[in-house]
Amino acid sequence: MTLLHTVRAAVVARRPVDGREARSRHQMLVALGRLAQPFDRDADLTHVTGSAVVLGPAGVLLHRHKRLGLWLQPGGHLEAGETPWDAARREAEEETGLCFEPWPAPPSLLHLDVHAGGRGHTHLDLRYLLEVSGDDTPRPPGDESQDVRWFTWPDALARADPGLSGLLRHLVGHV
Repeated sequence: MTLLHTVRAAVVARRPVDGREARSRHQMLVALGRLAQPFDRDADLTHVTGSAVVLGPAGVLLHRHKRLGLWLQPGGHLEAGETPWDAARREAEEETGLCFEPWPAPPSLLHLDVHAGGRGHTHLDLRYLLEVSGDDTPRPPGDESQDVRWFTWPDALARADPGLSGLLRHLVGHV
């Protein structure tokens, strides 16, 4: 099975937690059907990205995006030949300095969101759950946002980007 088929099957199987995710799911399926290279950010202004929703005993880990100034989950663009879940893990490690528990490949798709990515881009963001392995003190490297921290569930809900808050509202009742 190709990466496109694997991702498309996960998106089709995803049960949205709210109207925003349902709209995003539809938009993503349309985009995946039309894009020749959906995993290549240089091929089209619309492309797949990978993000990590990091949960732990302290709550929800968010970072303030350097350029956008928004509190987001770690994530970003795929490197050449990378899967969305590998990008989510790599970006989370790079942006937080944390180590994470291993997962099966491919891991279950936790959430998805289609949103403006800045600079005219549209991100088809696939989100996966990561759990911290060992010390949970964020230590982002100097070239990343230094504003990375754990938020209690109420604080995360108050600060999170609208594309993430629907998932957090859904999860708060399940953790």
